[in-house]
Amino acid sequence: MKNFSSLLILILLACSFQANAQEKLIDRVVATVGSGIILQSDVDMQYSQYLANGGTPSDDFKCTALQQLIMTKLLSQQAVLDSVEVSESEVDDQLNARMREMTRRAGGKERLEGFLKRSLLQYKEEMRPVLSEQIKAEKFQNTIISKITVTPQEVKKYFEGLNQDSLPKFNTEVEIGEVVIYPELTKEEKNVFRAKAEGYRQQILDGTDFGTVARFYSEDPGSAVQGGELGFAPRENYVKEFSAMAFRLKEGEISPVFETEYGFHFLQVLERRGEEVNARHILVTTKPTTASLDRIKGKIDSIYDKIEGGKIPFSSAATLYSDNKETKFNGGMVINPQSPSRSTLIPVDLLEKEVFMAIDSLKEGQLSRPYQFQDPRTGKSGYKISYLKKRIPPHEANLEQDFAKIQEAAQEDKTRRSLSEWFEKKTKNTFVHINPEFATCDELQMWITPTSNNLAASKED
Repeated sequence: MKNFSSLLILILLACSFQANAQEKLIDRVVATVGSGIILQSDVDMQYSQYLANGGTPSDDFKCTALQQLIMTKLLSQQAVLDSVEVSESEVDDQLNARMREMTRRAGGKERLEGFLKRSLLQYKEEMRPVLSEQIKAEKFQNTIISKITVTPQEVKKYFEGLNQDSLPKFNTEVEIGEVVIYPELTKEEKNVFRAKAEGYRQQILDGTDFGTVARFYSEDPGSAVQGGELGFAPRENYVKEFSAMAFRLKEGEISPVFETEYGFHFLQVLERRGEEVNARHILVTTKPTTASLDRIKGKIDSIYDKIEGGKIPFSSAATLYSDNKETKFNGGMVINPQSPSRSTLIPVDLLEKEVFMAIDSLKEGQLSRPYQFQDPRTGKSGYKISYLKKRIPPHEANLEQDFAKIQEAAQEDKTRRSLSEWFEKKTKNTFVHINPEFATCDELQMWITPTSNNLAASKED
């Protein structure tokens, strides 16, 4: 179903990184919100971010950017009044995560610094107070959203209020289950990958820069572009083997090579701060051999025969034998990754190609033969059995088949209206003035009131 809450999306979109820098002499105030101001450079940085992410040049986006900034100001100011607190570690975590993503998108640290026209260290310090304000705004907004629920009667009323002549149409949807088996490598097979990690570690011990080796050879795409750096994080952010090693080392010390479910790592602790550590690492992922895949083929064929022969229900087989932790404790059923309510109904156009081909010819209640696959998120290869529980043909939206989706849309609509009401009420009690240059923006009309602009004009006089 189409998104019914464009306003909510604007608020939830990361306000990203507004810069105070730009040329100081040409900077100016474009909006006043209560006791706070929004600068032209804030809007310009949002626009630069939009273009860097692939957006097409558009003056309309500057209107959208200013609207987002005004919303953030109003929410953060109320958050202060309600004593909403933001810790330094929260700011650091989000700042580091966003910097890693920006570096990845830019294609490296040097290119990002060229785009920002400043060093990343300088940029991070400039962004710290901005991001703190944004987190406060998000926290306060969540206190509003968390109280909003819809009853079945409200869902029905919402649906009946839609234009019945132009209801959304849904593509074929399926409910599918899976049993996934990944290969286990022998010690000899693993040693090939361990030796590669040991070789990279020795390069660093011999004097090669850790960050350079990580950028060239680490197989962790999220941190490799950052020279392997992960940013400050607590123990629970890592798998136990990684956490145990990171919190045992002294600053500057390089660990031995060790194994986790992701492969072979070694790491260096850059800094300790209380119960958080900033480490960098190099990862060599283990990959299945032909022999290891042959070994699990026999195992999954046996599981298939048990299910098909009625010796064990599919859900029990998934719980007992599947290696996919995300589905095995759900009876093997796959969750729709785009559903806020964690629905098991999945549009077929969201299925991976191998899964679609495996279930396309099945009838409800049937199993596919075991087939080899590769997880597109992790790159891990293995064997899978797919189970088709239900197939819903293309149809027009209706309450009987689509209650969960309509409920999500009704919740979204109620949330949008509640937030709009909050902003409308807030603006009646908060001075908001917008530079006349933005007065023609449709998105900003709710903020532009004769009272506020007249008051501002009198102050200027």
